[in-house]
Amino acid sequence: MAMSKIKKGDQVIVIAGKDVKKQGTVKSVKNGKVVVEGVNIVTKHAKPSQANPNGGIITMEAPIDVSNVMYLSKGKPSRIGFKIEGDKKVRFAKATGEVID
Repeated sequence: MAMSKIKKGDQVIVIAGKDVKKQGTVKSVKNGKVVVEGVNIVTKHAKPSQANPNGGIITMEAPIDVSNVMYLSKGKPSRIGFKIEGDKKVRFAKATGEVID
């Protein structure tokens, strides 16, 4: 799979699905999916284990497709582009022109 333009720690907004317009920080990116803090909360029935001795119903964030989120640049949803600055390739927000990293 191609490299994702969204990275761990980015502020994003959800643009499609049940959690549309919710914002959060990316916790992880893997195989074209992102886990965003406080978004796409699901309930899961867990068997008792060493980590969770009582088992029961737990709530957790489920992954959503990277195409359903947009980077937030100064409060504005923005696409991300790449450009060369000096001898480094950097990401920048297309809406504001701000260099991300």
